[in-house]
Amino acid sequence: MKTKTRPPVEPAVASAAPSSCPMRALPGLGLCAAVTLAALALDHAEAALFGRAWLEPLVLAILIGTAIRTAWAPGARWRPGIDFAAKTLLELAVVLLGASLSAATVLAIGPLMLLGIAGVVAVAILASYGIGRLLGLSVRMALLVACGNSICGNSAIAAVAPVIGADGDDVAASIAFTAVLGVWAVLGLPLLAPLLDLTGHQYGVLAGLTVYAVPQVLAATAPVAAIAVQVGTLVKLVRVLMLGPVILALSLLLPQLRQETDAPTPRVTAGDRPKPGRAPLHRLVPWFILGFLGMVALRSLGLIPDALMPSLAAAATALTVVSMAALGLGVDMRAVARAGGSVTAAAVLSLVALGTISLGLIRLLGVA
Repeated sequence: MKTKTRPPVEPAVASAAPSSCPMRALPGLGLCAAVTLAALALDHAEAALFGRAWLEPLVLAILIGTAIRTAWAPGARWRPGIDFAAKTLLELAVVLLGASLSAATVLAIGPLMLLGIAGVVAVAILASYGIGRLLGLSVRMALLVACGNSICGNSAIAAVAPVIGADGDDVAASIAFTAVLGVWAVLGLPLLAPLLDLTGHQYGVLAGLTVYAVPQVLAATAPVAAIAVQVGTLVKLVRVLMLGPVILALSLLLPQLRQETDAPTPRVTAGDRPKPGRAPLHRLVPWFILGFLGMVALRSLGLIPDALMPSLAAAATALTVVSMAALGLGVDMRAVARAGGSVTAAAVLSLVALGTISLGLIRLLGVA
């Protein structure tokens, strides 16, 4: 059965493909740096006026960038640098974060939590898919929203799309909503820590189970506590690794979805084109996760000097703030209105369901 190819909905976050020419990235990187400096200036102004900074530079960078992108769309001159900052710098920050962890910390997550994370992903996918179908979404769109919300946002959508034969508009709309909701999760989730009386450890688990992207966990947990950053990153990495089994299950259980369309799989990111019916290996285990684990191994073996740790931590923080500025510069709030009410409701309700399931796991396991 053939499907009609429709014009794609413009995603809220542009593809993050680094430029092959370093000079081409300079204007966009300069813009991201300017947003970062503005965020740092506002952070200092908050501290001077109120005695403390209520909004972290990470959050301020997102807000400033989003305001600029909604009012003005950066042209082709700016995109390479913004894309490089939003993708590569973000991933480098995650790799550097691995130096702050050791194997003992990773193992401390425990077998029950590992099983719990797998259970949360499975239940969240089923719940999100059910919500999408009840709201009238197609099978493919419902699966994209469910996997994006339950695993790792845009990366999951990009990996799942060729497996289920999704076409351009479904992929673009799904990416738009997971991108926008991911930003709002980063901004709003820290408010739940005091409202729900969560400890730093509990909040780290919640953030790791609900925030879409690994680097965004840094932004969502940094304002709360250092333990939240460590726990949240670990939980999120385990959750990302669930993408492989999920894609394998979809390819085995739903092969007819690929056969029902002859429309080509849409290009999600420049230079990173998925092949129909098969998810590339690098989408199952991204390089920066391997890099993160490699840094954990080096720290565990004592090959990273303690004197170097403050510098690595500062570099990771700086890269993350610049990356959050780039993330904001890719978010156009008007794109949400163009994608439709049903997708909006499905994405929001799925995120709420994921948060509820995650809180249930925290209570069930008695996380302190």
